[in-house]
Amino acid sequence: MEIIVAKNSGFCMGVRRAVDTALSADCSNTYVLGEIIHNKDVIESISARGIRTVEKLEEVPDGACVIFRSHGVPESYYGECEKRGIKVIDCTCEFVHRTQKIVRREYLGGKTIVIVGEPTHPEVTGLMGWCDNKAYVVNSEDADFSFLEGKDVCIVAQTTFSVEKFEKIIENIKKQREKTVAVFKTICYTTIGRQLEAETIAKRCDAVLVIGGLNSSNTNKLYEIASRHCGNVFRLANADDLNYTMLKNFASVGIVSGASTPDAQTREVLLKMEEVSTEVKATVSEEEEKAVTESAQPEAEVKAEAAAEAASSETVQAEAQKEVKAANPMDDVVAKIDSESKFKKGQTVSATISEATESGLKILLPFSKSEILLSKDELDCEEYSQEEYAKKVGDSIELLVVELKPALKLSQKMIKLLKEEDALTAEIESGKEFSVICTGFNKGGLVGKMGTYQVFVPAKEIRMGFVKDLSKYEGKTLRLRALEIKKDKKKEIIASQRVILEEEKAAREAAKLAREEEFFNAISVNDVVLGKVERVTSFGAFVSVNGFDCLAHISDLSWTGIDKVTDVLEIGKSYEFLILKIDRENKKVSIGYKQLQPQPWDLAAEKYAVGEVIHGKVVRIVPFGAFVEVEKGIDGLVHVSQISNERIETPATVLNVGDEVDAKIMALDPVAKKMNLSIKALLPESERKSSRRNKEEGEERPARKPRQSRKDDDELGNWNGGASVSTSLADILADAEKRK
Repeated sequence: MEIIVAKNSGFCMGVRRAVDTALSADCSNTYVLGEIIHNKDVIESISARGIRTVEKLEEVPDGACVIFRSHGVPESYYGECEKRGIKVIDCTCEFVHRTQKIVRREYLGGKTIVIVGEPTHPEVTGLMGWCDNKAYVVNSEDADFSFLEGKDVCIVAQTTFSVEKFEKIIENIKKQREKTVAVFKTICYTTIGRQLEAETIAKRCDAVLVIGGLNSSNTNKLYEIASRHCGNVFRLANADDLNYTMLKNFASVGIVSGASTPDAQTREVLLKMEEVSTEVKATVSEEEEKAVTESAQPEAEVKAEAAAEAASSETVQAEAQKEVKAANPMDDVVAKIDSESKFKKGQTVSATISEATESGLKILLPFSKSEILLSKDELDCEEYSQEEYAKKVGDSIELLVVELKPALKLSQKMIKLLKEEDALTAEIESGKEFSVICTGFNKGGLVGKMGTYQVFVPAKEIRMGFVKDLSKYEGKTLRLRALEIKKDKKKEIIASQRVILEEEKAAREAAKLAREEEFFNAISVNDVVLGKVERVTSFGAFVSVNGFDCLAHISDLSWTGIDKVTDVLEIGKSYEFLILKIDRENKKVSIGYKQLQPQPWDLAAEKYAVGEVIHGKVVRIVPFGAFVEVEKGIDGLVHVSQISNERIETPATVLNVGDEVDAKIMALDPVAKKMNLSIKALLPESERKSSRRNKEEGEERPARKPRQSRKDDDELGNWNGGASVSTSLADILADAEKRK
């Protein structure tokens, strides 16, 4: 009998991480939310450690520890745990986590979410919790999709869903709906590989054994696929379900197992078949081995999809079209049956501790009659204790085959290191940023090392722009994101720093645009805002208002005019400003400071009163009088008749621009911005009496020459020292403008 075992058998990466966590976590006050995997034997092993399985988060006590399995949970569970002081050990599969992020992002973007999967499957239940339980769940290609009409739709798939069924559903949606939808192919690449292999093996073999928990969704799908292509398919939970009599008449038997099936269960089935028959023979041709490598194609497709998932158009990727030939990934198991000496480098084997010595442990490998010494340096422990390990004689220990020649070398420590590396690689593969120190360079780019992986950064991926001198990066830490991970013998990660820098730049620009949009939506002309003076120029001040630079022109800082900005504003201080103008298109905002300050004339009534004496400077002389600056922004008029007791032809005969004089306020009108002043009223009393006496005695005065009418007098009006009418410089200029 020929036995063909699927290459993609046993735990997938996500399940293995969850199981390893449950088997190594502190078992005191620790709970698992739901079955860690759908496998009875594994669940019993975890329960034996004292870790309890609960179905609802409410069953986990406050302050306890909970393990979230690979299926994932609703988003609200994280907040609930934080609120109740529950420590979370999150074992959500990276592929599931990626689907959760897609669902959350697209839902918040306003799209209708459709999940292709089993409605009661825990992964689907968890995904519903990332879109407020408002998604549609479909699992039949014959469903009526008219409910999607008129909706902006995003479609994702349960990571373990049937690839063939998923494609048919998408095809039917396209037929029933004219508008394109965003389709994210979120089926795990290991699921794709398993399903392809199950189909190929079923076509080739006379009978197929499907091994795994009877309630395992992904294992049941393998059974469905195999049943479509082979008439003799048998479902086994474990080796106890094997009845060899039902297989003895078949020339070839295929074996496939689900993602939640431990390798040990598949191994037990093989061993039982070996015990009851001497005709069992495992074969694998070179052509088949080569074809199995091609089954990794879906993994590359998933990576390509992840890189393009932000596209708004339909993102369904082409299915792997190559036929996957059957092979035997468990050659090490079958080889051990034929010969105890056939191991593979990198293979994990289970051995039994037979003795603890000073140098290490003596172990007995399966099907081996002689003991092998495992050096204490290869044990996963901080300090080796012969006495402690002596208590473990008879226990099983998982070991990694490190070397085959010149002698078989095993290690327990390397398993831990490789698990940590695999976990890190999985995170990197899903898009997580990682750091590497550049150890050198070549013509193509920079090189470094991460664990057992070589890291290469092409020159064009170092930064945004051309890098002329690669040597300056040697010894520096690079922030990277993986473009491609080669897990073959070469073990290489091709990575990019440029994509991170571009993302950060785009994020900064997007944040800036968002802030600007928010700023412009929140302001209007004539709003009063608080701003901080950041810098000044000769023409004004740049003021930060809620993080946005606004310009306060120098002409809008003071009513009286200033020579420089710092005469009014101080750098680093905050002031209130009035929004004068908003230019959304050019992203400019003009603000004013003086508009919120009182004008000089507004305070004139409080500061000055009729009868008061002021001291000022002559700033302008006109034929009918002189204007005296009382203070910045306030000028008073001294009419020609109020300059001297003696009659004068023009003010210029007595006053000059720049003279400082004292004058009495004769009239004040702040509303009209006018003030009448008199210098004559402050002259000594003797001069005023002498003038009056001369008039009374009839002193002969020189004949007065007739004065020719002047245009200024006619148009600007007569000014009388005792009159209450006055004018300002602004009035004069306005009248002059009218005369033009």
